[in-house]
Amino acid sequence: MVNVKEIKAAELARRIREGLGACLVDVREESEWALARLPEARLIPLSVFGARALSELNTSDEIIVYCHHGVRSERASMYLIQNGFDKVSHLAGGIDAWSLEVDSSVKRY
Repeated sequence: MVNVKEIKAAELARRIREGLGACLVDVREESEWALARLPEARLIPLSVFGARALSELNTSDEIIVYCHHGVRSERASMYLIQNGFDKVSHLAGGIDAWSLEVDSSVKRY
């Protein structure tokens, strides 16, 4: 099994404030994206992730993946690592943790 690095919401918030320097990828579906999203994120839903991620993301970039609670983002991160991406982590607790720990204005659902 592939070991996926996690990043905590507070650490991601600090990095965004300081100029992230990473590609932030949301793997939720479009209906979830419409409800709430993180600044600077790009949407590649898990339902089409395998078809799009390898052509749209750069293996040399640092990539941080997130979803609602962290399950889908961990799966997407494993997929990237298995396909040659080595600077990948996922947001522990997903956007829900972000709402609880960083920015309560981000809608919980």
